[in-house]
Amino acid sequence: MISYEKRIAWFNQARFGMFIHWGLYSLLGRGEWTMLVERIPPDEYAKLANQFNPAKFNADSWASLAKESGMKYMVLTARHHDGFCLYDSQVSDFTSVKTAAQKDFVAEYVKSCRKAGLKVGLYYSLMDWRFPGYFDRKKYPDSFKAMAKQLHGQVRELMTNYGKIDYLFYDGEWIPGVPRFRQTGSPEIAKLWRAKELNQMVRSLQPEIIINNRSGVDEDMDTPEQVVTASKTGRAWESCMTMGASCGWGYIKNNPTFKTTAQLIEYLVTSASSGGNYLLNIGPKPDGSVRKEEVTRLKEIGKWMKVNGESIYDSERPPAMTAQWLGGIIGYINTKGDNLYWHILRWPGKIASMPGIKNKVLSATIMATGQKVKIEQAKDGRLFLTGLPQEPPDKNDTVIKLKLNGKLAVSDCDGIPL
Repeated sequence: MISYEKRIAWFNQARFGMFIHWGLYSLLGRGEWTMLVERIPPDEYAKLANQFNPAKFNADSWASLAKESGMKYMVLTARHHDGFCLYDSQVSDFTSVKTAAQKDFVAEYVKSCRKAGLKVGLYYSLMDWRFPGYFDRKKYPDSFKAMAKQLHGQVRELMTNYGKIDYLFYDGEWIPGVPRFRQTGSPEIAKLWRAKELNQMVRSLQPEIIINNRSGVDEDMDTPEQVVTASKTGRAWESCMTMGASCGWGYIKNNPTFKTTAQLIEYLVTSASSGGNYLLNIGPKPDGSVRKEEVTRLKEIGKWMKVNGESIYDSERPPAMTAQWLGGIIGYINTKGDNLYWHILRWPGKIASMPGIKNKVLSATIMATGQKVKIEQAKDGRLFLTGLPQEPPDKNDTVIKLKLNGKLAVSDCDGIPL
């Protein structure tokens, strides 16, 4: 069996990926939970498949956008909670191949990822709202068993029919009336979905795959949603997040609360500074195109990453609390080898001060301009960077690269444990 360290290595180096929520719900323009929230009967909802024939779908353009944004992997919703498959399933007729589109979108997506040099991730929801047994498994036990059987069959198809899959992102593991604990696993949920058996099958078909923690067992990484929450040291994790309102991941036509580029970069930096990844979502339109609000922000992040990407990719997690306290009120820090990267999101003016570094700082460079900065290190452990521009060289996040005389070593600062 391939070790956890080898399987997870690419993931910890990547730090930044694209999440894609897209399916029948995109036609409604009110998010991916519309079927359940509005209590649309399955037969009525299924009629959407007769309309789902996206004229502007182009997986190459999605992959190109991800790559231009500085992302290293993608995760597509192969099947969401509504049960509609974006691929050719032999255990269901509710698929994009057997309805109006007559197309295997997963196949084209996987091909485009590989062509662009991106790692391939697939999202799959364990639940299926079309089965009454999901909502009341005691009243409809055979329905729940049929849903679980479909789950195992469809995951096997995804792991068999599309070549190497790098990442399997489960969702929808929760079951009415059963407590769920994603950080520690849930034995009852795992038993009902037969998760151990399921994941053993996945690993037998895809030995190098990594699996998230949403099947009732911990597996390889944690996946906090809409927040940046670091896992314990040594455990991989990834914050997945929407650009717009947190109420929906799929296309919402009227969604006025999009985060700014600066906010999105701060979430990326915060994740990397705590040793985690940032999976940023887009919700393509029903025709497969990506709305300009998302494209603009991703391209702006991409411009920033071209200059500052070395501070994100393969970044290391500093000692506990160091990223927060050493970065100060004005920003965050992260490290890689003998380099310390100071992400200054709230520019201080001509002087920046950092306490608690034991190392000798050999050089300091503003990455946006290449300007060398004067260094002063006081006996009390404070570091001063002087001669800085009055205004920030990068309005989103100005990164200053500090070359140290060894790996970062820190000291207490007035009793605050760094």
